[in-house]
Amino acid sequence: MSLILTLSMFLVLVGFLLSGYPVAFTLGGTGLLFGLIGMSTGTLDQTFLELLPNRLFGNVIRNELLFAVPLFVAMGVMLEKSNVAEELLENMGRLFGTLNGGLGISVTIVGALLAASTGIVGATVVTMGLLSLPTMLRRGYDPSFATGTIAAAGTLGQIIPPSIVLILLADVMSSAWQQAQISKGIFSPTPMSAGELFAGALIPGLSLVGLYILYQIITAIMRPTACPAIPREDGQALDRTFYTKLLLALFPPLLLIVAVLGSILTGVATPTEAASVGAIGAILLGAARMGRTSRNVALLTLVALGLLLFIADTADLRMGRSDVPSSDRIFFWLAISLTTLFTVGLARALWKTHTSGVLGEAMRSTVRISSMIYAILIGAALFSLVFRGLGGDVIIENMLHGLPGGQFTAILLVMLLMFVLGFFLDFIEITFVVVPVVAPALLAMDGTYGPIWLGVLMAMNLQTSFLTPPFGFALFYLRGVAPDSVPTSAIYKGVLPFVLIQIIALGLIATFPELVTWLPGKMFGN
Repeated sequence: MSLILTLSMFLVLVGFLLSGYPVAFTLGGTGLLFGLIGMSTGTLDQTFLELLPNRLFGNVIRNELLFAVPLFVAMGVMLEKSNVAEELLENMGRLFGTLNGGLGISVTIVGALLAASTGIVGATVVTMGLLSLPTMLRRGYDPSFATGTIAAAGTLGQIIPPSIVLILLADVMSSAWQQAQISKGIFSPTPMSAGELFAGALIPGLSLVGLYILYQIITAIMRPTACPAIPREDGQALDRTFYTKLLLALFPPLLLIVAVLGSILTGVATPTEAASVGAIGAILLGAARMGRTSRNVALLTLVALGLLLFIADTADLRMGRSDVPSSDRIFFWLAISLTTLFTVGLARALWKTHTSGVLGEAMRSTVRISSMIYAILIGAALFSLVFRGLGGDVIIENMLHGLPGGQFTAILLVMLLMFVLGFFLDFIEITFVVVPVVAPALLAMDGTYGPIWLGVLMAMNLQTSFLTPPFGFALFYLRGVAPDSVPTSAIYKGVLPFVLIQIIALGLIATFPELVTWLPGKMFGN
């Protein structure tokens, strides 16, 4: 009976999801329905459903890692709304445009920067499609090459940290890793942090960008007519003025990315703390684009923040001690002055972005995206609780462990399942529905290279499914903004080489796990 209910539960879930019914309600409704059926047939103990409030409170409400989600979303949306991509594309296009394939390389580099700063695939694909596709087509680029480049660059937000995908995957993989260790008799399980997953994804993500650019260079050599060079127009000389403008467009978002990602990887800040710094930095960056005065105030505010961090690290600001050195008193009053300066600067940035309409639009998008994620989280918690109560996790584990070929076959089967589901479901749904079910069983197998390797492999796999015709989400996003003169078949044809590159990258990660595990081992000593 348990097997029948488990299979029926999964089939009903997939059926409702494919029908287009809202994901959060589908997950919660399916879990509740089969929970009631399980209790009525005696298959499910009702205490499982009574555990739901404690589960939500412990795993969702009090989960500090998930606090980073709305902050990273706010950071990405704010950078998107403040025309960072437009300035980067314009200047990168002038820098590389006179080379064959130069515009395509520019799109890939900007896509990687946006991926590291926004982490939202749909927003990146749409933004890049609106800004760069008309220019590439007007300059004589082959429609297939242009659309393939844009779609592939837009999906880099799946794998390049910090991204929403990796934050959510880190939370799920950490729980799965602890379950796997407990099932093997290790009752003091070693945790896995989001920083470790970020470090593991960094080299594969940057390597993927390199493979994309290598393909574009080869295409430019073999088929120069598909990606022609752009003749330099009058007034577009690469003089000091241009390089100053390029530096002003490139340096602030790059500095923000390095500050956020670097603080996480070095252990200076948790992902939540780094995300809050990133959100504030994005607001200041948005305000800095509203005139020279605003730029100077934003720069002064950032300097004040940097000095505050330096003082906090070097001085003891507790004034309640019996003996306070004069140097600490000076640092104390300096910190108060810098805090005041930072508060005034941030308030001005908020006011400038508010009056321009950017802040309100960014906050509405943040609330909408974050609410969707948390609603799916709550529905997934109920679904997974009932699924485990019906014995589904045991059934899945026995099935994977019983496959011929052992670990290789089990991982290959799970990767194929996630790849196919990626045609129909968003990464959030797969992360919360499939990964918690299969990851503990995979990690409990002997020979598995651990949760960081498996997490990066899954993230890369999901990115591949986003690109694969005919159902890849990135293709639908791009089709929605591409002109009617570009046929859908051209988009499909254009992404196929990039899908092949993704498969090669997956094979490299599977064959050489050190690509993933080396950097976390060096930085975190694991």
